Amino acid sequence: MKDGFNYLFLIKNLIMDINWSIIAIVAILVIILVVLTIRKNQREKKKLENLLNNDFKKAEKDRVDADDSANEK
Repeated sequence: MKDGFNYLFLIKNLIMDINWSIIAIVAILVIILVVLTIRKNQREKKKLENLLNNDFKKAEKDRVDADDSANEK
């Protein structure tokens, strides 16, 4: 009876060790995935911002206002 108890105790310890190892590996992979996703979103945000800032066409004014100082040509 003593040998059976020792065998079950060893199996229980082995299973617990495996579970913590698997949990640690999964946690590390999740952290890496989150970091990579955040970095990719920042790059995409920067690209979109540059696209939106440079996408419009500036309208040329035909009529020059004397009061408009930014209308210098």
